[in-house]
Amino acid sequence: MSGLRAGALKVSALAGGVGAARMLRGLASVVGQASLSAVINTADDIVLHGLHISPDIDTVTYTLAGASNPETGWGLAGETWAVMDALRHFEVLPPSHPLLSRGLTWFALGDKDLATHLYRTGRLAQGAPLSQVTAEVARRWGVEARLLPMTDQPVETRVTVELPGGDVQEVGFQEYFVGLRHQVPVREVRFAGAEVALPAPGVTEAIEGADVLVICPSNPLVSIGPVLAVPGVAEAVTRRRERNVAVSPIVAGKALKGPADRMLAEAGLEPSAAGVARLWAPLAATLVVDEADAALAPSIEAHGMRCVVAPSVMSGPAEAAALARSTLAAVLGPSPEAFAR
Repeated sequence: MSGLRAGALKVSALAGGVGAARMLRGLASVVGQASLSAVINTADDIVLHGLHISPDIDTVTYTLAGASNPETGWGLAGETWAVMDALRHFEVLPPSHPLLSRGLTWFALGDKDLATHLYRTGRLAQGAPLSQVTAEVARRWGVEARLLPMTDQPVETRVTVELPGGDVQEVGFQEYFVGLRHQVPVREVRFAGAEVALPAPGVTEAIEGADVLVICPSNPLVSIGPVLAVPGVAEAVTRRRERNVAVSPIVAGKALKGPADRMLAEAGLEPSAAGVARLWAPLAATLVVDEADAALAPSIEAHGMRCVVAPSVMSGPAEAAALARSTLAAVLGPSPEAFAR
């Protein structure tokens, strides 16, 4: 804790997807939202029906606002689907891809959720950068945490997949993840536009100024990977390695949600907490793994990371808060006053 004043703790996180949103909710419950900054993946963003949709930003926003769907972890609680039901009347038109069998509604947008996308699209059309619009949306939802898109420039995750029958095709991430239900093998992943992107305002400062930087339990390849692909971000993270802690998204060889385990295997990486350690060792000094992976501690430490074993399945707010405390204590030590709000 070395001199930290009560309430002065600054925690930043690299985030993408439902696992990150739940981790951020736990961190916010421990240190308070005002002490929390999140650098969020935007390479999953997509334009549909003329609307700019930022799935990871919205999942984090809704979760921190206490408004997310508790069953899915994404979308809004109490959502209705009148617009999607009406849109199905137009599905006499061919789908944009032969495997997107749900036609115009393959990517479902709830009625209340549409309001966020309409607002974002309008503000972007007026010339506001995504970082400014994200802050405006967060304020509207009463979120005090600082939510930072990784960049204001367009970056797109492109996935080369092997389709049934053996054809190989590059598709957008949402086509792979939602349209194809991430059920096809992945040959390659690239982040189009990342090489010329700049970190959004506040991103580098959030990384460099944090007392603790958390790499959330997100898919390392397509949720955290795009964030690190923005020039300067990985370098800023690496420079402060000793104060960084990662949380493994793989428990007992399986991803709790999504295709991270299969994608790691398809990339030639071990789909385990030890495989995650191999990826994150240059970036973080500590890895938090679930109790189910306690036996992997020697393998993780062989990669040059400290291994902290703690329950990591965030089945509810209490479990998320407990994991947050264990994660912060891995860097700050166990003294409870370190987490004073």
